[in-house]
Amino acid sequence: MVIPMDMQKALADCLVLNTVTAARTLVRRYDAKLKPHGVTIQQFSLLAAIRFHPGEPVAVLAQRILLDRTSLTRNLDLLEAKGLIRRVGTTGNARLCELSKKGDALLNRLFDEWRLAQAELMAGLEGDDATRYLEVSRQLAQG
Repeated sequence: MVIPMDMQKALADCLVLNTVTAARTLVRRYDAKLKPHGVTIQQFSLLAAIRFHPGEPVAVLAQRILLDRTSLTRNLDLLEAKGLIRRVGTTGNARLCELSKKGDALLNRLFDEWRLAQAELMAGLEGDDATRYLEVSRQLAQG
């Protein structure tokens, strides 16, 4: 079946398909920067959420950074196995975690890597492209 040219153009201009492609590209780029430290951008985000929201149940943290339950569990297990976090108990059904000293120190180094990656990304943009991109992304994310 041949797809009409107008449909090909519509697909090429699809906001969702372009967003998914951009997200995958950015995740790969940031994962490559963080790989030498043994973490992914998702794990970096989770470590930062644990630091900046101490005492919050991990399920709430996952909602903050949009991690599904499976990804949350897998990443918590990996971070715990690396000695970067520790589970400190439960409140009702909610699990609580905190950064270990090792995790806290690593997160400080990761912030430096993240800043460098951000600077490289921003250097490739012109004018107020980053500001406009963030505004549109946030608007679309509000659903």
